Amino acid sequence: MSNLFVRKATGLVRSWSVFDAFIYALFSINLITLGLYSFSQMYYFGGGLVNALIVSALFIFFEVIVYAALIAVMPRSGGDYVWQSRILGGAVGFILAVTGWWFILWLWVPLYGDMFRHIVVVPLLGVLGARDAALWFAGTNNGAFTAAILTILIVSLFIALGMKTYARIQKFSFYGGMLGLLIVIVLLLTGSNGAFKAGLEENATSMFGAQPGVYDSTAALGTNAGAALPLLGGGLGLIFLTLPYLVFFNLWPNWGATLYGEVRGATDFKRNVQGMGFALGVTTLLGIILLYAIGRTIGWDFYVQAGGAWWNYAWGFTTDPPALPVWPYPALLAAFLTTNRLVQFVVLALMSLWWFGWSGTVFLSSTRVIFAAAFDRLLPEKVAEVDKRTGTPVYALLLMVVPSLVVSYLFSYNIANFRSLTLASTLVIAVTYLGTTIAAILLPYIKPDLYNASPIAKYKVLGLPLITVAGLIFGGFLVFLLYQWILDPNALYGIGYSINENGFKNGTSLIYMGVMYLLAAAIYFGSKAARKREGIDLDKVHAEIPAE
Repeated sequence: MSNLFVRKATGLVRSWSVFDAFIYALFSINLITLGLYSFSQMYYFGGGLVNALIVSALFIFFEVIVYAALIAVMPRSGGDYVWQSRILGGAVGFILAVTGWWFILWLWVPLYGDMFRHIVVVPLLGVLGARDAALWFAGTNNGAFTAAILTILIVSLFIALGMKTYARIQKFSFYGGMLGLLIVIVLLLTGSNGAFKAGLEENATSMFGAQPGVYDSTAALGTNAGAALPLLGGGLGLIFLTLPYLVFFNLWPNWGATLYGEVRGATDFKRNVQGMGFALGVTTLLGIILLYAIGRTIGWDFYVQAGGAWWNYAWGFTTDPPALPVWPYPALLAAFLTTNRLVQFVVLALMSLWWFGWSGTVFLSSTRVIFAAAFDRLLPEKVAEVDKRTGTPVYALLLMVVPSLVVSYLFSYNIANFRSLTLASTLVIAVTYLGTTIAAILLPYIKPDLYNASPIAKYKVLGLPLITVAGLIFGGFLVFLLYQWILDPNALYGIGYSINENGFKNGTSLIYMGVMYLLAAAIYFGSKAARKREGIDLDKVHAEIPAE
């Protein structure tokens, strides 16, 4: 059957250890980038944020079990695509995985760029005294697009250097970022609210040209925006309604699943669970500690109000600009507790490593799905080529880079209200995850020989396969999320159809997602017909598991 694939083996190299995969998983649910970015946007929710973090982690742990088990059975580059196509069929695998891991990731690029400007560029320029440049990046469409272009250039370089080099970048960023976070937490725990108010007034005016009284003005604007998010409590119903927004940040401990064909020891189920599970646990614990520290010194109400003031204006719900003219980044606010510019710069530079260590995730996992589809002959064979020196699928990378430039332009200048698609980036990937979860539930029954020969066959719950039980729990959670996002009965998320007097809350989002799925279907069925004319049966391809 070797002639079914482009070649006998992928050509990819197992250059990562399980520890490298752990760091990748930890950066994938990045507390400082995705976490703080999401928290600041959740100002109008009523469920306690700490409670929501804990509840979401409990459900997401079953995701870890599902993916760790599938990796142990089939540790192949391409992850979701390979599993779905071999268990559920080629059409399902290609359409769901390609849309979720290729097309929708174009939309993530301007989001990574937005976090790049708010977490790296603006704070460092402010500390260095470049006020005008900082404000240009923070508050203009040109600044947003420039940040997106810089993101594409940086990430493309990281990925082109290969997995082995990127692992080194990750480790450096991990240790440096953790040191920076420790310093930020210490600053917050040893400071006082009075010292923070004084530091905010002094630094916000000197660095960014804010008007005197920035603290009180921000609090007033945030209150008018409807800031209500509590740190604790809120009731179970409100907590569950908070989860569909929160998981924009922490649904991704399995983000590296598409890479496990390049991870040594990937058939060890327990080690896979530990790698992703520890990433989820460490991130949740650090999140709780950081949120407590923010509440102690910055003041929880003010932090939520600052987020409300910023996003209420950024989203166009008010014409009143925020009194603090930059995104309320907690590390920057913590740096205001000292007047020493060198200390401020060092803290913010260390914290910027959270972005650099994470940035490669926007292309790295996607390129492996594109590569796997090309290896199965669903895409041009050129896409399955890898650089002999670095092991990088260069043409797969280009299929991420070029469309991302176009999408970043549409997003940065909000062409046709394109920014409203933000959360669609999560919804589409969740649909992909649901497809994989269904495949996991059915694996022991559809592929019994493969399952029984695997290291996970011995794990049972009340006589049922553990992978099936975990899949049912995580699948139920995904169905809940998709119901809330798509129907949105409480009009909280703005990416689907709301059953209220407002009708469609975000028709653009639904249309965009529909077009992406149709594009994937057209490629699949077009490729299948073309290969059939060449004498290649793609159904037979998807009946075989490719060799790494």
